[in-house]
Amino acid sequence: MPFRDCLGLGLFWKHWCGACMHKKMAEAVARVARKVNETVENKEDHLDLSDCQLNTFPIGLYTVMKDVAEKIVSISLANNEIKALTSKFFMTFSQLRELNLAGNCLHQLPEEAANLQHLKVIYLSRNNFQEFPKQLVDVSTLETIDLEKNQISDIPMDKLASMKALQSVNLKSNPLNSDRLAAYSPHKFQLLTSDKEVPTAAQT
Repeated sequence: MPFRDCLGLGLFWKHWCGACMHKKMAEAVARVARKVNETVENKEDHLDLSDCQLNTFPIGLYTVMKDVAEKIVSISLANNEIKALTSKFFMTFSQLRELNLAGNCLHQLPEEAANLQHLKVIYLSRNNFQEFPKQLVDVSTLETIDLEKNQISDIPMDKLASMKALQSVNLKSNPLNSDRLAAYSPHKFQLLTSDKEVPTAAQT
């Protein structure tokens, strides 16, 4: 095949790939719009924006959802490419009971996450946390914390032990310090690690 034909094929392939990418982005935008409209129009108490190719929470949604934000008790942003959430997200959706952020690129939470004083369940598995999110220990209502498949090596066990509602902490597939893990005293909640379940007070 002549070089010019190869070049033409390459340009065709580049435009074809570009068109596919734009099509996928357009489909993702349409999916977000549809899900948000369903939540707003039906006055639902949950918002599911999982698998929408988001790299941030769309700022325009704060305006669109201002009249229903305080009624939202469950949000899923799972399996996107979100690198950070702003303080405005946590201040806007202050009544959350469940928050699913699994499968993103998060490495920290803003301080305002500690203000979610109705939150019972948070999913943060498959992210980039290197430290246990300190804001979570200030959320007294938390029952379940899922941090599986991150890069956490240490746990604030004393602070977790003081959380009266806490039932389960999942830290499987994290590079936990085995010596520190062995030294932890029995506790009331279930601690799941890669090696084994650390005994609760009821199991000793």
